Amino acid sequence: MINYNNKRFRPVSSSKNSETSSETFFLYKQEGHILTSHYKGGHIVKGHLIGLVDANGTINMRYHQINSAGELMTGICTSKPEILANGKIKLHESWQWTSGDLSKGTSVLEEV
Repeated sequence: MINYNNKRFRPVSSSKNSETSSETFFLYKQEGHILTSHYKGGHIVKGHLIGLVDANGTINMRYHQINSAGELMTGICTSKPEILANGKIKLHESWQWTSGDLSKGTSVLEEV
């Protein structure tokens, strides 16, 4: 299992309906199979996520955040890891809003 504890990530690409940008910064914490993160930046004033990490390092998570318009947004996400040649982790995410328009999207995050 991949250990994400104290790893930092930034989005490198995201669907148009995402609120993340290259200015968004995630700090992951992990205890056993439980993953949490605080994140902010760009259009996100403050966000949190909680998830479970499986034996392959895939994360099944839920997130909530306050955006720059003062709206509370929520969603679900599955994040699949790829180990890069330099040993860093790239996360391929498929997500859906559970608030707002309920649309779906994809994002790619890379460890910094």
